[in-house]
Amino acid sequence: MNDSPVAELSLHLALYALMAVGGGVVLIAPEVRQFVVDQRHWLGNEQFAAAYALAQAAPGPNLLFVSLVGWLVAGWAGALGATAAVIVPSTVLTLLLVRWKSWQDGRIAAALRAAFAPMSVGLLAAAAWVFMQAGNVSWRADVLTVLAAVLVVRTRLNPVLLIGAGALAGLAGLL
Repeated sequence: MNDSPVAELSLHLALYALMAVGGGVVLIAPEVRQFVVDQRHWLGNEQFAAAYALAQAAPGPNLLFVSLVGWLVAGWAGALGATAAVIVPSTVLTLLLVRWKSWQDGRIAAALRAAFAPMSVGLLAAAAWVFMQAGNVSWRADVLTVLAAVLVVRTRLNPVLLIGAGALAGLAGLL
């Protein structure tokens, strides 16, 4: 493709970001991981998972993880290129569609609205699966992950408490 990791990463992120319009950049995490870890070997699996976790724990928008991935791949240029790549294409597409008044009540808009919900659910499930594989070290960790997911979906339990419980289980050697 291109000899520049910044250009190559930015192009891939821009294409991925167009899939995540309205769903958040976090939904493209599996594709980003597959590209930077499996295809290009710019990062290790643990590095990617740690970058994702760190960016999600930090205050601010979810797109911070691509900025951090860009930083790890190519320093400041990578961080700026990755961030611009996820912001600019979807922003331009959104602004164009907002300006095009007739599309809002048309069949295309209705089809897009109907398609985005299941796409977002599928992308989120894929992200959960990828991070479960990357971060879990045993079958006990898999069980704990599934249990935590069920609790988050079925109750109003604060996820931070579950993260703390998982950390304590790891420190206690239960995982």
